[in-house]
Amino acid sequence: MTDVSPSLVQDVRAASRQLVREFGFLDKTIAGTDLSGSGVHAILEIGLNPGVTAKELAGRLKLEKSTISRLLKSLEVRGEIIQTRSEHDGRVFGLSLTHAGWKTYDKIDTYGDDQARGALSRIRNGSARSVADALTTYADALSETSEDVTANQGQYEIVEGYQTGMIGDIAALHARTHGAIIGMGPTFESVVSRAMAEFMPRIDNSMNNSWSIVEKGEVIGSITIDGEDLDGSVAHLRWFILSEKLRGLGLGRTLLSRAISHCDTLGFDEIHLWTLKGLDAARSLYEKSGFELANEYVGDQWGKTVTEQMFIRKRS
Repeated sequence: MTDVSPSLVQDVRAASRQLVREFGFLDKTIAGTDLSGSGVHAILEIGLNPGVTAKELAGRLKLEKSTISRLLKSLEVRGEIIQTRSEHDGRVFGLSLTHAGWKTYDKIDTYGDDQARGALSRIRNGSARSVADALTTYADALSETSEDVTANQGQYEIVEGYQTGMIGDIAALHARTHGAIIGMGPTFESVVSRAMAEFMPRIDNSMNNSWSIVEKGEVIGSITIDGEDLDGSVAHLRWFILSEKLRGLGLGRTLLSRAISHCDTLGFDEIHLWTLKGLDAARSLYEKSGFELANEYVGDQWGKTVTEQMFIRKRS
């Protein structure tokens, strides 16, 4: 593996962020449509690969089963796609575009073609070809990085929804992890347990979900989105925690990415989270994922006076 200078890394990251902005991925809808980014990419992939299955599409778009299921249902309701049972395996359904779906596909394709053509035409000295080659090489390298992370995480499976014992497991994880900051008494653990007990009967509602890492029947890492307890189009990120053994494997980033993807797919304008000052590794992960510190205050609801922080991630 080649050593890379910090300045080069920062240059590439800055260019990548600019690409995201210029392509419009921070907007609620992109590519001249009223679809989200995931909806646009689903239309493109189905158009380019007629008969692709939901499982295959989830792999291509790096979306989980529940997210892809909701996305496909919304596209089906819009009349953009149809699902057809396979002649070879009655349990498998292939996806294809309807007439309306092909019209949307053509609109997206024309939009993207015009965008790329316009940018490439402004590149001088015959270097447009090198831009295409460099982007392809970089995209392939990113794919290999993703595969490496997946291999490191391979021994752990991320599961969705309620898991038996998760209220006690997650409350205990929080108490043991944050005890040094919050205090080791029963108050903090009790508050976490009561809040989770209120939420869990609502976990299957469409706006909510939870993603957990389970080992031998015990939840050892988890994150939750509560889409119902805050006003307006605001999601609440709750109970994000990893056991010590999971840290450094990229699993925290994976859990957070799944939670954000859930919120983006459902069209939440903002995601709010509350955390404790001093959890620097968590703060770094939040900020790299687009969260910004919005408020800081002193509170004692946990049984000990601590500085709490509120972070917000806005879609645009």
